[in-house]
Amino acid sequence: MSHTTRVLLSLIVGALVGLGLALWDPARAEQVAGFVHPIGRLWLNALQMTVVPLVVALVVIGVNAASDAAASGRTARTAIVVFIVLLTLAATFTAIAAPSALAMLPRDDALVEAFRAALSTPQAQAEPVGVGDWFAAIIPSNALAAAAQSAMLPLVVFAMFFGFALTRIEATRKARMLELVQAVAEVMIVIVRWVLWAAPLGVFALVLAVCARVGLGMLGALGSYILLQCALYISVTLMLYVVARFAGNEPLRRFASAIAPAQAIAASTQSSLASLPAMVESARTRLGYPVAVTSLVLPMAVSLFRINSPVQYISVAAFVAWTYGIDLSPLQLSAAVALAVAISLGSVGLPGQVSFMATNMPVTQAMGLPVEPLGVLLAIDTIPDLFATVGNVTADLTATSVVARRTPPNS
Repeated sequence: MSHTTRVLLSLIVGALVGLGLALWDPARAEQVAGFVHPIGRLWLNALQMTVVPLVVALVVIGVNAASDAAASGRTARTAIVVFIVLLTLAATFTAIAAPSALAMLPRDDALVEAFRAALSTPQAQAEPVGVGDWFAAIIPSNALAAAAQSAMLPLVVFAMFFGFALTRIEATRKARMLELVQAVAEVMIVIVRWVLWAAPLGVFALVLAVCARVGLGMLGALGSYILLQCALYISVTLMLYVVARFAGNEPLRRFASAIAPAQAIAASTQSSLASLPAMVESARTRLGYPVAVTSLVLPMAVSLFRINSPVQYISVAAFVAWTYGIDLSPLQLSAAVALAVAISLGSVGLPGQVSFMATNMPVTQAMGLPVEPLGVLLAIDTIPDLFATVGNVTADLTATSVVARRTPPNS
């Protein structure tokens, strides 16, 4: 049995036990929830302790990877710009669409209070700040203090400055520093994998506690989350056809027919890397893009560019806010867009469940939201992942079409 299957089963068993206790004896259900919730909280704390060093390392690595790729020539520079523009568009769309879609769903105040009590969140929303204070706080006066306070946005800004500064120092020293940063990232990933080994227990404890206190409302909320994720992934995928038509000058029918084989492999394997050969074949043979473009842009896209990553980060945070009855401000959503794009560039190579926790936690924290629900959402992330992978492969080929149109024939 795979680890993902065990986590999903733990969610189902935890939900059944929690709901059964709630129906049988609400008082006993509350006692059991109070006993098991600290176990889930302990598991989440173990994951959170890796977030700050891992995020800093990933951003530094991502900045340097993008810089190195851009330095390799005009085509690579064009590809990097296209990647960042598409990531920003997807993140901005999600920042508008996700809260709007969730706002149309009925929100029961009693259910909101039950969720807050179930996950024992002492403060579900950060204090609002003015525009001037928000901008002033983007640049940390003390990077170590920002790290200690888990202030993710200023911490990522510092990491980006650090990463760009690395590109300007002597090559040997840069390589040594990047080797150290890469080692830090790998060590954090090992720790996250150790903690995720206990994910079935952590998810079971969290889901049992929530279902025992919230009841069937928990299942309805999870169903809304799955539908939201799938709808956003499909919407972004459809938008990419429009981008290919107008920015890549591709007829819609021709483009859709050409990329269908790669999309089919993406749906069956749920892996962009496994879809790379099919993407290359579609781009070269079916779409007729130059070998010089496809052989550079598609491998870059697989290693740097995953368009549905910021979609996931922002929609998860929006769902957490909706669950807790929190209204997100434009400043919070703007911070989420910038942070999601920056983190996504450095997190493409992370394994699935490692990626979910290591990348969603900083975005959720940066928006002043509780991270407890992430442990529950981790268990059902595999369900909408099929649509996410199809969208990522579509984005890779869309970006290639845009770059091919802007590349001179003799390049």
